[in-house]
Amino acid sequence: MNQRYIAFDVETPNYANDRISAIGITVVEAGVITEEYAFLVNPETEFTPFHTALTGITAEMVAQSPTFPVLWETIGPILDSGLLVAHNAPFDLSVLGRCLRDYGIFFHRQVPYACTCQMSRRLLPQLPNHRLDTLCRYLHLELDHHQAGSDSRACGQILLHLMDTGASLSPFMRTYDFIRIGTVRPSRNR
Repeated sequence: MNQRYIAFDVETPNYANDRISAIGITVVEAGVITEEYAFLVNPETEFTPFHTALTGITAEMVAQSPTFPVLWETIGPILDSGLLVAHNAPFDLSVLGRCLRDYGIFFHRQVPYACTCQMSRRLLPQLPNHRLDTLCRYLHLELDHHQAGSDSRACGQILLHLMDTGASLSPFMRTYDFIRIGTVRPSRNR
């Protein structure tokens, strides 16, 4: 476990899922959490009552927060410093990808990633579901659900638990395409 893993979670202000109102980042290195970040983001768009109730984030709370392009100067290098990991990673990556696209920011065309939800489905099949809160209860992890910093920390802790029990990341590695906004389908020509 010498690799650097970047567990992240995004919260969105509305159903468009093309803007971020909060992002949490947890860095895992050498089997421990080494860095944690949580940022509110001014998404420059409207909030729905559903999303405000879910996350507790309001337009007023983020009015003075940095916009995504400003925050990208800080978070871009962190996200680029290791393997991206998220719980239900295709969702978080799609929001990040749409945000990058809409602001005209190039990150990478494609990045490797792993999804702790997918990993837990295969490695903990006895659970009734594999939602983040269910896994946290099962593993006795603290969680302030839908708070990006707490969710990213939980994702990092789940990754550590699964790897500590001997799980290999190799079968769970996928590639995300930020141009097409989707996971690259594996080639059938092998």
